[in-house]
Amino acid sequence: MTTQTNNSKSYILFELAGTSYAVASGDVQQMEMVERITPVPNAPSFVDGVVFARGQVVPVVNLRARFGFERIPCDIRTRLMVVSRSGRTVGLLIDTAREFVVLEDDAIKPPPETITGLSGKYLAGIANVGERLVLVLNVDEIIGFQDAPSAPTVT
Repeated sequence: MTTQTNNSKSYILFELAGTSYAVASGDVQQMEMVERITPVPNAPSFVDGVVFARGQVVPVVNLRARFGFERIPCDIRTRLMVVSRSGRTVGLLIDTAREFVVLEDDAIKPPPETITGLSGKYLAGIANVGERLVLVLNVDEIIGFQDAPSAPTVT
């Protein structure tokens, strides 16, 4: 069993479009299997709708759509990772949850300057875990809807 120190944090690793990502476990409230997502009119294009999870209505952000990847149908491995940050609770729709790891703070390197545009702002850093690179997410940016275009309105 790996233990957490003052210079490390625990993360939940998950897969999305063939890439490994990490979210600080302190930001994750729960993991759920995906059942029914209720669509919401005029939501941003990457918001699939809302779910009722443990007594609260939670918006569902499709991370594939948020990151510009092709959407795929939900299956038995699809998970809803409910995260809470800065007073906002959102469900992140992910392909599959992989594992729980502890990373030393100095193991997470800043993202290269060449990807600091729209897609790069979602990254807090990049870490090497075993034989693979893991993209560490900036949850505040992902669940912030300021840059989100709304669905087109009909006039």
